[in-house]
Amino acid sequence: MDEMLKLAQEFYEDEYADSVLYARLARDERDEEIREEFLRLSNIESKHARFWHDFIKRHGGKVPRPSVKRLTILSTRLLRKILGPGSLASLLEMGENSAIQKYFKYLTAYAHRFTPDEMEEIKEVILDELEHEKFFYESKQRFHTENVRDLVLGMNDGLVEILGAVTGLSAVYPNSPQLVGISGLIVGVAGALSMAIGTFISVRSQRQVNEAIRDRMEVLFRVSPGRAKEELLYKLVEGGMPKDIAREVSEQLAGNSDAIMKLLIPESDENEIRAAIYTGSFYLLGVAFPVTPYFLASSSLTALPFSVLLAGSALAVVATLVSLLSGISIRKKVAEMVATGLGAAFLSYLFGRLMEVLFNVSAL
Repeated sequence: MDEMLKLAQEFYEDEYADSVLYARLARDERDEEIREEFLRLSNIESKHARFWHDFIKRHGGKVPRPSVKRLTILSTRLLRKILGPGSLASLLEMGENSAIQKYFKYLTAYAHRFTPDEMEEIKEVILDELEHEKFFYESKQRFHTENVRDLVLGMNDGLVEILGAVTGLSAVYPNSPQLVGISGLIVGVAGALSMAIGTFISVRSQRQVNEAIRDRMEVLFRVSPGRAKEELLYKLVEGGMPKDIAREVSEQLAGNSDAIMKLLIPESDENEIRAAIYTGSFYLLGVAFPVTPYFLASSSLTALPFSVLLAGSALAVVATLVSLLSGISIRKKVAEMVATGLGAAFLSYLFGRLMEVLFNVSAL
């Protein structure tokens, strides 16, 4: 099949599924403003689906029968209940960004085959998707949920690191599953504290750096506005803006210190305490999956496959949820996360066996 038509069929199915998803989210949403926005998004996605439907027919393709992605709807509604509207907005924003990139590549790759009207309509679709992304970004800011990254990374690290630890210890203490489990918990708690503290320091340090730059710029504005304008010009040119345009922009903004501050200093409302709690808490949640079997089994080697199964399943669930809401291939994301996690566990087991042989500590 023609690749252009194949992609158009995928776009049609995605837009139809998204229109159903947003309509269902609107039905469940209690916040009036968000509900109205979800209904508006659903109508826009329906319009996009009609465009791709007609586009496929005009180019002699077969319009696929659209299907409702029930797993996506179920997981999205579940995340809405567990994490709240802001965290859901963060993940949906990722999906909109993915759609924008796909449409842009499609537009540039097949522009020579589109009619002028089709070119304009596809550009309009891209602009609509950019507006969607803007809404989700604003919703994320409204609910202060810039910590979804901390949640995902914390749980992933807890799963991978502790699975590796208990797998390696299983080779050393095959007949002491509780010792392995307790050791895993100790390492897990220490890791959670380390991750939380590291996140706290990282976010706090970045905020302090930004504040220091802001203070310096305020001093510079008061002492030498011309130097401040030169610094803005330098930053704009460094960022890729043509020098003549950058000079014009810097001239226009020379007397507006607030505007220059926003251009030069990235704004972030991320709270270091909240970021630390997210990271540490979900790290501990990730620890629970590989450790639990060692408190229930009679030997470490019996617990090991269950530990790997639980941790691998949890990694697959995390990867699936991220994939469903971000437009990434589920198969690739699951394979990536599970393969890296289990690969680390396998290497840890081999290292444990090496330690057992070298130091003969399995009988301890």
